[in-house]
Amino acid sequence: MRTTTTRIAGASFVAAAALALSVGPAFAADGFVSANLKPVAGNGVQGSGTAMVEVKGNQITVTMAANGLLPDSPHAAHIHFAAAARHECPTLGDDKNGDGHLNTTEGGPAYGDIVVSLTKTGDTSPKSGLAIDRFSTAPGGKIAYQRGSINVSSDVAKAISAGESVVVIHGVDYNKDGKYDGNTKSDLMPSLPTEATDPALCGALRVAPAGGMHTGGGMAGDGLKSGGQNEALMLVGGGALLAAAGTGAFAARRARSRA
Repeated sequence: MRTTTTRIAGASFVAAAALALSVGPAFAADGFVSANLKPVAGNGVQGSGTAMVEVKGNQITVTMAANGLLPDSPHAAHIHFAAAARHECPTLGDDKNGDGHLNTTEGGPAYGDIVVSLTKTGDTSPKSGLAIDRFSTAPGGKIAYQRGSINVSSDVAKAISAGESVVVIHGVDYNKDGKYDGNTKSDLMPSLPTEATDPALCGALRVAPAGGMHTGGGMAGDGLKSGGQNEALMLVGGGALLAAAGTGAFAARRARSRA
């Protein structure tokens, strides 16, 4: 009896392991996209991160993690899209005024307009694009964000699923004094310094290749940039493995009690 129970527990563990290995392609088929967040050219940020979006009908679930941001300061974050955009992150070639930095408007031809505001609470429409009090303040320079049941239009859902949208986190510190300041005003809200709204990190949301994991369209980076999605999927798979391990342990205990 003990041998039979042990085999059952082992089979459960193997089945869970198979589920963990297969979870990536399953998500991709359901409209799962991911991005490696990298510093926006010219804006002096030394951070990185990952973003993942699952699309189900006209609702999305967003999971995002980032580091290297100005600590304890509000960082607006959005999903951007426009049909005429390049569906990518901007380069210094988009610096129209030649100041060596990229503001939000200059990045527009690359990533498009705001279509989802990644607020912590309340409205997530473009109307909340500058709802500073409802975005993460990046404690310790890090953002850990997850929000589900975000309603989007059919066009936006299709664009995200097709890998045509871009995640942008805003807020930089050009003079490294630990706050948003400076004489140059924001192109989005003149009452704010440009540091408060210029793009900091950016990543194009792409569909994972068939049979493989997306790593940012060939943009290799450090462990967080190239491995963020794998780590997230390992957490999902890890939960299944823990569940199987618990089932096996319970079965083993029952076998011992009956012996």
